[in-house]
Amino acid sequence: MATTAKTTAIRTGKASPPHLFRHVSPGPDDSTLKFRLLHLWEARKNIKGGPGILLGIEMLMIDAEGTLAQGFIGQNRRNQYEKELQRGSIYTLTNFYASNSKVMYHVADQRLVICISHPSALSKDEEDIEGILTERFRARSFSEFEANCDLRGDLHDVVGHLKLVDGQSLHQHPVLCTNDDSTSRKVMVHLQLKDGPVMNVYLWDEAAESFRLKFDSSAATPTVLLVTTVNPKRLDGKLCLSSMSSSRVFLDEEVDPTNEYLAWLTTNPSVTSLVNPVEVVKAETLKIGEIAAFLKRQPAQVAYFDCIATIDDVKLGTEWYYIACKDCQTKLNSTMYILIIWFLTIYRVELSVYDNDEQCTFIILGDAGKDLTGRKATELIDAYVQENGGDAAELEVPLPQCFIDTIGQTKKFRIKVAHYNFTSTRLSLIATKIVSPSELPPKNPPLKTPPGTEVENTELAESSGGGASAIDDQKKAKRTKRSG
Repeated sequence: MATTAKTTAIRTGKASPPHLFRHVSPGPDDSTLKFRLLHLWEARKNIKGGPGILLGIEMLMIDAEGTLAQGFIGQNRRNQYEKELQRGSIYTLTNFYASNSKVMYHVADQRLVICISHPSALSKDEEDIEGILTERFRARSFSEFEANCDLRGDLHDVVGHLKLVDGQSLHQHPVLCTNDDSTSRKVMVHLQLKDGPVMNVYLWDEAAESFRLKFDSSAATPTVLLVTTVNPKRLDGKLCLSSMSSSRVFLDEEVDPTNEYLAWLTTNPSVTSLVNPVEVVKAETLKIGEIAAFLKRQPAQVAYFDCIATIDDVKLGTEWYYIACKDCQTKLNSTMYILIIWFLTIYRVELSVYDNDEQCTFIILGDAGKDLTGRKATELIDAYVQENGGDAAELEVPLPQCFIDTIGQTKKFRIKVAHYNFTSTRLSLIATKIVSPSELPPKNPPLKTPPGTEVENTELAESSGGGASAIDDQKKAKRTKRSG
């Protein structure tokens, strides 16, 4: 009966835009939150020599701005909600209590804990929301872990290169079988961070078991490890990191080859020291000129923005896809990939785009190509081979018409800026996702540019240069056809 009442409250309640986590204040709140559930784990009160007292379920959630918040469902309400909780799904929550009682081991940006209370209504959304990130890591450097050692404060993530696992060299790919004794509940790895010595990272319980299973099932020896929410502490005078009940384990073979910082680490282990592990998530929508200004005045970092732009042209003269090894994501040439069974075909298409004020180049990478055309790269290649015969390894597959057809379309692009963007003289931005179809906003009267944010027109003009243009041939024919 209580469940029916909660469902009715959602369906008949007054509709209002969902609040963001930053809007939440301490105490009871009858507003609505919409978020993606990233992770959940059991909350226990530790008892020496025992399994601990189960207090409920803790959750890690992320909203449309990319802000992380921690949630809590008490043990008395666990049975009511637990079966509906699914990692990666979108949820709507109405009526909750925001508690500021948690003083140790914060795992999120928002300091308040979103608690499910008696009047709460929590429902799983049927449709996904692409604008809400599917993951976000809060990696920190050696010096930052050292500064927070033994404080029992924020729990951040660590990423680095595996050196040893339980004292064994990685060259022989040691097998770490899980067994029933207590030693199977601990794994100690040596991890090389970017700005310090090799660290001891202790994985316990579920984190240890997860690492063992993933490591043993890996086709190739993993080299990159990311562990979330680790606790920096000093053992025998030496700084080390320890997993917590909230910790998750990621190995390099799990990383999508088009995905952000981890993929770059996986394929470029020799230059790890150049990477800033702090990932900045920007949810706001910026114009092209505003992104260019951000690159001029901010320190080098990895950041994400949404940008609305119209596709003006598709660059010719460069390959629109590349072949990569499925295991290591290394780019392969044609003589290499015909010898490899497991490989990936990855989009890489350069678009000339513009908004009301500026123009530049967007590089459509990976899944963004499928978002734009509705088809996988392998499907387009296979279709061309079937029509023309021959071997895909020997044929030069021209740019598919479906990309030419996107000319004139306006989209909201998810843009990633990386470290090279801050030093490059050419404004070429990677688009990792097509968020949605869109329209350019009405043109505003010109405003006086604040000092220090000027972007030279020549810089933006150069960003759209280089290579032949589809507008020279196909686009002209297309426009003639449209006007006919």
